[in-house]
Formats: sequence, C-alpha cells, structure tokens
Amino acid sequence: MIIAIASGKGGTGKTTIAVNLALSLENVQLIDCDVEEPNAHLFLNPKITVKEEAYIPVPRVDLNLCDFCGKCREACVYGAIAVIPPNNQGEKGQVLVFDHLCHGCGACTMLCPQKAIREENRVIGVIEKGSAGSIDFVHGRLNIGEAMSPPLIRQVKKDIDSSRTVIIDAPPGTACPVIAAIKDSDYALLVTEPTPFGLNDLKLAVETARAIKVPFGVIINRSDNNDGIIEEYCKKEGIEIKIKIPFMRQIAEIYSRGGLFVEELPEYRERFSEVIKKIICNFAKKTLNRRK
Repeated sequence: MIIAIASGKGGTGKTTIAVNLALSLENVQLIDCDVEEPNAHLFLNPKITVKEEAYIPVPRVDLNLCDFCGKCREACVYGAIAVIPPNNQGEKGQVLVFDHLCHGCGACTMLCPQKAIREENRVIGVIEKGSAGSIDFVHGRLNIGEAMSPPLIRQVKKDIDSSRTVIIDAPPGTACPVIAAIKDSDYALLVTEPTPFGLNDLKLAVETARAIKVPFGVIINRSDNNDGIIEEYCKKEGIEIKIKIPFMRQIAEIYSRGGLFVEELPEYRERFSEVIKKIICNFAKKTLNRRK
C-alpha cells in the first residue's frame, strides 16, 4: 500500500511524521519526493548504495530537415519552442528550444512532419537509494537552478517497491510537484497545525486530494488542546482526524537534535502502527467490495 504524507504548507512537520511513521512499521519503504529540499535522510542517516543521474528528454532540431512549419511550437503547451522562419532577405530560419521550460512530453518529436526532431537526455538531478536499518530508502535531489521537479519526482517513484508498505514524503503546498508525488497513492495523510494559517492551507490540500481522487485523513501536529478550528472544519467536511501529536517540549527537543520521537516515546510507535493498520484494513475491505 502506498501512503503519501502531504501538507498544504511548509513547516507543519510533514517530514517528521513521515520518518517517525516509517520507523513504526515493518517491511517499509520511505521515498522522499521533496526533491527540491530532501531532508528525510537527515533523520534516518541511510547508507546510500546506489546513485543514478536523472534525465529529462529535450528536443534537438536538425535545421537541414526542418521546413519551419511551426507544428512543434503549436504542439508545445509550455512555450519551450520558438520557430523563426527564413525571410525574404535571405536570413536563415531558426528553431529555439528553451530547455528549462521543456517538460519532456515528446509531443514535438511525435508531431514533426519532417522528422527533424530527435530527443537528447539532459541531466536534471540524481536519485539515491539505500537503507536505514530495515527501512528501504529512496530520494531525489534536483539540480540547483532547475525550474521543474515533477519529472524527477516521477522518476523517483519508479523505484516504488509494491511488496512493502510505501511511505511517500511529498513536497509542501498544492502545486504540480505535490500532485506528481501523491498521484496514484492509495491514501494520503494531510499534516496540519491548529492555526488559521494551518486551516487555510489544509483546505487547499483537501481540495487537491479530492480533485485527484486520493482518499485521505488528517494528522494534527503541535496539538495544544485548542484544536477546535481544525476539528470543526473536519467534522463539517466529514474528514477523519487520525492522530494528534501534542505540542510538547520533549518532542521539540528530540527534533532539535535530529532525533526521532518514536524511539524515545515508544507509545507513539504503537499509535502510528495502529493508524496504518486501520488504514490498510479499510483499504482492503473497499478493494474487496469493488471486486464483488
């Protein structure tokens, strides 16, 4: 089962929840899809055994074959290609490719009537794989200066091991990187905090999960017994609050030194484990009902 940990905003404790959750489970894989700023490894200190370059295919135009018809420009919805046809003054035509705008969809190559476009791999980052104890670990690192992370996120997700319970640490927010990370997950846990900002961004995360049809529940982090603002919204929307992590000094101190609170507060290991067991059980029941 694939469970994504997401949040509508940064700083809610999403990665903290993801790594502590992974430590609470058996036969688990943790995939850090926050490729612009991966930090799950800072807590787990995994032993990296594999390092691979990640690529995106970008078009290269043979001007000897190109007739400057402009179909490649029309096909590119991202504005990554500009076509300048030759003029009456004898100036040669040009096709400009803006690599950092290219999403590697291949439409221009497919639709070129003159077969003047080939694809060339451009390195956008790296994928690192390893293990932290019994946890199988994978993360991606986007190269500095790259504008788009979804292509790398999709490549990282190709290493999903379906024989394990997979925990995906998604990027913060609700933009394209988040959708790329949580799409095709079986369930999402949306991490929030009991503040007006937390509520606002939780609403955005809920809208996103519903739009891509991923079932979800909520985790309240830094709960201080004044969670009414989140509880009222979840009750109104029929959203289940799976667990609350208290706003307590001990957890903050553990986090500040790079520790994992399930190791020093084992009762949370049991609580996380029970949450996931219930999610898996409900998922199995729904899957069985759909097959009947």
